[in-house]
Amino acid sequence: MNYRHAYHAGNFADVVKHVLLTRLVEYLKRKDKPFRVFDTHAGRGLYDLAADEAQRTGEFRDGVERIMAAAGELSADPLFSAYFEAIRPDIDAHRYPGSPLIARRLLRSQDRLSAYELHPADAAALRALFAGDVQVKAIELDAWLALGSHLPPKEKRGLVLIDPPFEKPSEIDDIAAGLARAFRRWPGGTYAVWYPLKRPEAVAALHRALAGLGADEVIVAEFLREAYSPDERFVGTGLAVINPPFVFAEEAETILARLVPLLGHGPTATARVFAPVAATP
Repeated sequence: MNYRHAYHAGNFADVVKHVLLTRLVEYLKRKDKPFRVFDTHAGRGLYDLAADEAQRTGEFRDGVERIMAAAGELSADPLFSAYFEAIRPDIDAHRYPGSPLIARRLLRSQDRLSAYELHPADAAALRALFAGDVQVKAIELDAWLALGSHLPPKEKRGLVLIDPPFEKPSEIDDIAAGLARAFRRWPGGTYAVWYPLKRPEAVAALHRALAGLGADEVIVAEFLREAYSPDERFVGTGLAVINPPFVFAEEAETILARLVPLLGHGPTATARVFAPVAATP
């Protein structure tokens, strides 16, 4: 699965991921103390939905366009208000912000963002997007190297969003290994790991790896817009959160329940929130 994000910006997976991301950031803001958000696979940070890449797939029509059609109702919901606050500056211009820009728009003056991108063209676009912003570091660097050297943050509080492109067959193994190293360096951080739902056995392997980290709590939120397919199509999206806020599971259940009828493909669309189980020794 090549997930170069310009082709998929604003799709259903983005909407689910970003609504949940805003809840994690908003929870960190409940305390006055500063925090840092790390975005390990930040991409360009902002995407033109009128560009050839987005128009070629048209995936945003089944994602953010559906959500905006329901914005009158959803934006009044406290669980969705921060999401709409973050995307509104761009959506009327037919652009969609990526996770680093969404996180940045929710930060307070004392908070910081470190955004990493390895692809040279996307890294250059990311630097240009945040040029002159003293609260943001946009860095061209491999995500796993970054987590190995930049954790823990001096703020001692924060969130790590791990959102890889899933271009390699080894991606889930890489996530498990990289996250284990990061967790050893900073066991008190909150980590959010995005992944596609295509092959149930691969997803189950990731669940087992996450549950085996030794964290006090891991909560998984999964959205299937249709049932798993024998041809291993991209049918759903997951976000696993290590050391989640105490309200995350309840909020995620409410959010996904509202998104199923809006983003689902018929009666087979489902969602669930649960704690994964480690492998039996």
